[in-house]
Amino acid sequence: MNEEIIRVENLTFEYPDTAVLKNVNFTLYKGDFLGIIGANGAGKSTLIKLILGLLPYETGRITLFGTELSKVRSRIGYVSQKANSFNTDFPATVLEVVRANLFSSKGLFSRYTKDDNAKAEKALALVGMTEYKGKLIGSLSGGQQQRVFIARALVSEPELLLMDEPTVGIDAASVKDIMAIIKRLNKNGITIIMTNHDTPALLEAADKLLIFCEHGYEEFVSRADLSLERVTSILAGKRVHKHE
Repeated sequence: MNEEIIRVENLTFEYPDTAVLKNVNFTLYKGDFLGIIGANGAGKSTLIKLILGLLPYETGRITLFGTELSKVRSRIGYVSQKANSFNTDFPATVLEVVRANLFSSKGLFSRYTKDDNAKAEKALALVGMTEYKGKLIGSLSGGQQQRVFIARALVSEPELLLMDEPTVGIDAASVKDIMAIIKRLNKNGITIIMTNHDTPALLEAADKLLIFCEHGYEEFVSRADLSLERVTSILAGKRVHKHE
């Protein structure tokens, strides 16, 4: 039986003045690709933050690799929206930016090793950025920077990769390149959870969709039922089936 990666059960979350998520349920297995879509404020980024433990929740349950987040954090990678995730004016090279994501697994005052450098270079190769490893991160285009941030998440060799709008603010050619990279990572066995405003792109790449409608309600749709018509119908409030 395929390994269960994440199970979300009856998850509900409210900000002080707004209910965002209501009774969210889904299960993903190794190699799944879940796309999350919905209007701004529907709860897409909130769900990612809840899974990562960046926000606390009181109602429901999130299980990762059959246990709690604190025991499996090293098996999870995260790519946030580029504009909010890194100061690109910082005088660091591409290799340094990627390698820095190994720091939390090292002891205080530890130096980077040849193995650390090898992991960073392997991650850069996965996103086609090896030749840029010595360049300053701020000298790259937006699409190139985002590929570096994906490599940064990959350097710890995660089994689950969460991506919050990884193509936002990037030109069309770079979006195509990044989606190709993400699909290749998924094909190689990494389980993907990705939010994106580009519904057609997610329909083409994902094998499951979590669609957030108004007021926090959601519908989970598997590959057999994925179509633009079905998605449009759900977003319009026509919730025909639940949790297939």
